[in-house]
Parts: sequence; structure tokens; C-alpha cells
Amino acid sequence: LACSAELADGVFPVWMNPDRFDLLEQPLKDGFAKAGGGKSLADFDVSPFVTVVMGDDVEQCRVPVKGMLSLYIGGMGAREKNFYNDYAKRLGYEEAAVQIQDLYLSGKKAEAMAAVPDGLVDDVALVGPRERIVERLGAWKEAGKKGQVGSMLLAGASPSVMQLLAEEML
Repeated sequence: LACSAELADGVFPVWMNPDRFDLLEQPLKDGFAKAGGGKSLADFDVSPFVTVVMGDDVEQCRVPVKGMLSLYIGGMGAREKNFYNDYAKRLGYEEAAVQIQDLYLSGKKAEAMAAVPDGLVDDVALVGPRERIVERLGAWKEAGKKGQVGSMLLAGASPSVMQLLAEEML
């Protein structure tokens, strides 16, 4: 994060909680300071990937997100050096992050996926019925107003969902 803030025009977090920008803020500030020249969020785009799965069954909508999160939290990096595992812990899911990693690294990928908390999915993705997605979109809009999110890279959204999100973001 600090390196991207120093050298680039933006960063693509694989997932983030729009209510917890505080976890990204200091590394970004450190990078801006190292870059000099008054670089700040004003000229830097935080563009997270946000998975969107719309449907009536919230549990079913969470399944693909849990699969992605279990891979990142459990299997991206060595046990002692996994940015995403550490990030999940900083988001408040320390016990789950340890369990997910233990299961994943033991080859129990389905169990690791099942261990991903529903709350974590809800923090970083837009899942469920239309009304639920629109309600949660409010946090992303607020982060945008604060300059903490410049773009959202939407994954899995159908054209009708893209249209809904475009209308709601206005």
C-alpha cells in the first residue's frame, strides 16, 4: 500500500471494508509522504474489487465470496507472511482468520470456506436481494464522498445489476 501510494496513481485492493478505511490510511499516508510534492488521496484512486451477487437467498449469494476469501485468507502466502490473513485479523476476524488458514493449509478447503464469517462477506461484498445491496451500497457511497474510494471494480455483476448500481450511485 505504501509503495503504491509512493509510486502509482492508485491501488486495487482485492477486497476492503468501506467502513474501515483506517486500516489503509497510514500506509497510504506514508507512501504519499515519501513521494513528496503534496501527493494525497486527492490525486490517488483507491479502486477495490467488490463482488456483487444478487439473489433472494443471501446464504447462496455469499458462497462465491466465501470461496475467494478462504483462498486469500488461508492460502495466499506462508503461514507467517500472509497480508490478507493479517488484514482479516485487523478487520476484527482474528479467530476466524487463524481457523481459515489452518484448515486451508491442511488441505481442508471446503471447511476453510465454511469458516469464513458471514459478517466478513457482508463487510467486503454486496450480496443478497436488491434492497439489501442498495442498503449496503450506502457505505461505499459515503467512502466515495470522503475520497477514500474513487472507483469500484465490480466482479460478478450482471448487466441488470450494473444498471441498478449505476442508478443508485448517482
